[in-house]
Amino acid sequence: MSPIVKFPAAAALLAALVLPAQANQFEFKAAPQTDLNRIYRIDRVTGEVGACQYGLKEGTIGVTFCYPAGEGAGPQKPGEYGLVASHHQKEAGVFRVNYRSGEMSVCYVFNDQVVCTPQATSAAPASGEGGEQPAGGESGQRGSGAR
Repeated sequence: MSPIVKFPAAAALLAALVLPAQANQFEFKAAPQTDLNRIYRIDRVTGEVGACQYGLKEGTIGVTFCYPAGEGAGPQKPGEYGLVASHHQKEAGVFRVNYRSGEMSVCYVFNDQVVCTPQATSAAPASGEGGEQPAGGESGQRGSGAR
């Protein structure tokens, strides 16, 4: 007789713990830009990012345009990823964060796909590594990434 049959309560408990983890594989976050109806999606384990938005199409109720993962937005090393939106009303991108490592990157739609900057952390650079400041001044603010 299999151990699962001998311990049905244990099997039920195990299923209850495993199944919800699979149900929360994705997280969704709206772009902070107030006049853009774009939603980003992230795979919480792999960090892969995609996006979709609503568009008008004559003679229909509209269409959903989706943008696949492009450069830097594909699967990353396994982690615990999430999306964070800034509070800039004209920002079309979102931050991809790895809650385990503290790394972040910025993701946005560019040429009909989602692209992300290389992951970085705010930790002090290791000995011998450069501490370059991003172009655009202290804030590192660049273009909105809007399409």
